[in-house]
Formats: sequence, C-alpha cells, structure tokens
Amino acid sequence: MSEEINNEESMQDMMQQYEFKKIHTGDIIKGKVLKVTDSEVFVNINYFSDGVIPKNEITPYEDEDLNSIIKENDEIDVMIIKSDDGEGNVLLSKIKADGIKGLEELEEVYNTQKSMEVLVKEAVKGGVIGYYKGIRIFIPASQLALHYVEDLKEFVGKELQVRITEFDEEKSKIVASRKVIEKEEAENKKDRLWKTIKKGEKREGKVTRIVKFGAFVDIGGLEGLVHISDLSWSRIQNPNEVVSEGDKVTVYVQDIDINRQRLSLAIKDVNINPWKEVKNKFKVNDVVQGKVTKFISVGAFVEINPGVEGLVHNSEITEENIAKPSDILKLGEIVNVKIIDIDYSNNRISLSIKNASESSKEYLKYNDEKEDVTIGDLLKDKLKNFKFD
Repeated sequence: MSEEINNEESMQDMMQQYEFKKIHTGDIIKGKVLKVTDSEVFVNINYFSDGVIPKNEITPYEDEDLNSIIKENDEIDVMIIKSDDGEGNVLLSKIKADGIKGLEELEEVYNTQKSMEVLVKEAVKGGVIGYYKGIRIFIPASQLALHYVEDLKEFVGKELQVRITEFDEEKSKIVASRKVIEKEEAENKKDRLWKTIKKGEKREGKVTRIVKFGAFVDIGGLEGLVHISDLSWSRIQNPNEVVSEGDKVTVYVQDIDINRQRLSLAIKDVNINPWKEVKNKFKVNDVVQGKVTKFISVGAFVEINPGVEGLVHNSEITEENIAKPSDILKLGEIVNVKIIDIDYSNNRISLSIKNASESSKEYLKYNDEKEDVTIGDLLKDKLKNFKFD
C-alpha cells in the first residue's frame, strides 16, 4: 500500500514538473541533444515528448554532415514549430531560433561597431556570402581586403573577422567589411613603426613600386623612398637596373620626417663608401684601366674601381669630332683612362681616354729611344781609358 502511495506521489511530482513547462508555437527554449542521425536530431526539451529537428531546420546545405554541427549532450536553442509533428514528437527548428537570437546579436554588433567572425560559404557575383548563426551576410569583393582580390573562391570555407557596415532587418539586408579592419590594423601598425624606427638602423623590406626617381620599399606597414642615387654606389639611369617590384631587400634608414610622414631609405651599404678609397688609391695624372658602364649625351662613364665611376667627356674620348660616345666606345669595353681631375667633396672624377693614349705613346716613345742606345754608349765611360793593343 505504501509503495503505491509513493509511486503516485512520484508521478504527481513528475506531472507537476511537466505542467510547469508549457510550450507554445514560436517559443524559443533550450534543449539537450539526445541523438544525431543523418536526417534529424532528437532533443530533450523537458516536455511530455521529445523534440525532433529535421535536417533542413538545422542547415540549409544538404551535403553537410549533422554530426559536424551538433553532438550528443550539446545544449542548444530551438524554436517550437508544432507541438505535435504527427508522430508524437514536438517539431523544432534550430535555424529559426539561431536566426532570431543572431539578429539581436548582429544589431548590437552593428550599433557598437564591434568586430565579429563569419564563415564564408560561397562566392557570388560581386562578393562572397558569409553566415552567422544561419543568417546571410554579404561581403562585397571591394571590402574583402586592402588589396585587389582576383579569385573570390580563395575565401570560401574561411572564417573572417568583419565589421557590419549596413544592417536592415526589414529588408533582410546585412553587409559587412573585412577591409575596414585591415585598414585600422595597418594604421595602428604604422603608428607603432613611426614611434620605434630609428635613423641609421637596418630593416628588411619589400619593393612595392618603381618610379623614375627611385623605388618605394615597404618595411612592414611603413613605405619609404629609396632615391635612385641611394640604390647603388655606381651611377644608374633606371632603378630597374638594381631592383624589381616584389624584391625582398635590406635597407638603411637615412632620414625620418614624422610630421610630413616621409621616410628616406637606402639600399646601397652606407657603411661601405667606395669613394673613401679614392684619396689613397688614385691621384691626378694616373693612367688606369676601367670599364665603360653607361653613355650619356655628353660622354661616357667608366668604372675604375668597384662603385667608383668617372666621366669621360666626349671631347676627352678622341681627337676626332664625334656625335655620341657610342660612335667610338662599347658598353663593357675595357679602356685606359687618365685621371685629369678629382672632386672629393662631390665624389666626382674627370677622365680622359685620349690623354691616356698620348701618355702611352710617350711611354712607348721613351722606351723606343732607350732601345736605340748601343752597348758602346752604355760602356763608353768605362772603355775610354782602356788601351787596346
């Protein structure tokens, strides 16, 4: 008798518990996952009967594996669709529950301008589609990155940090941007660089642009100019002779102007100045060998030591009248030159090819004259007192 009374009391307790949990269509409640199959998920919603969620109320993608989305014992939010699906179960929807909660969260993110993460599922014309709790978010191609994106499909399957730029619940229109976040990060990185960079230090960088007067190098968020004169100790006419876009280079910080946001860099090794050797190695009237490196309208440059070039004016190439240096010389040709002037303060040397030839002729003439001297001439002083029989 006492057992029957206890059973009745337990039944009443259980009934009261279920009566306390009333459900209505459209309610969003929490449930615990009991079982996951290929086509549906069973959920304990603390009601007379369990809830069931069809696959299409969990994901819009037919080929998606439900086990990759939901696991047994997961606690999830669901919406009541029907109190009886015809088989004694409560019909539920996870997509609709997530959508309502997700919209509330997205509106708050939009109003506070916080960053959020979305999963990109597909590439469409003009951009990509990302999802947040089943809610469709459009990211235009122009807002995917700071740089131009050629292949939108490279973002499919990736989770991106974005910021919502347009939110219209009535039109179900939500637009986001990844570019604004990248731009802010780049600006913050640039500000930090301006504060830490020091004159004279070495930095690793990448050549971003080639212009007539030099090359721009990015040193990790900060772009500086390497003037054409600072690309090499040798004279060059085009920056492409030394660097190409995309090259990784080591640069020296020459000058910093934070107020004007300008950075001056050098690729040539500023610690090894080949012109420092000129004073000890060369002097005016020396005749040396050099290599023809380039032509200009008024003459030719000849390198007489690595990084040290001198100008041979057209009038110093030959005694003949020439229209241009290439009439007589060839690039890469090895020639004798005479140093006729050295300007140490401006790192300039004036050379002469014709005078070097004249010096060589004088030397040869001197040798020829010496070769005409006989043995008798050389020994005449020693033989003058010698008596022959």
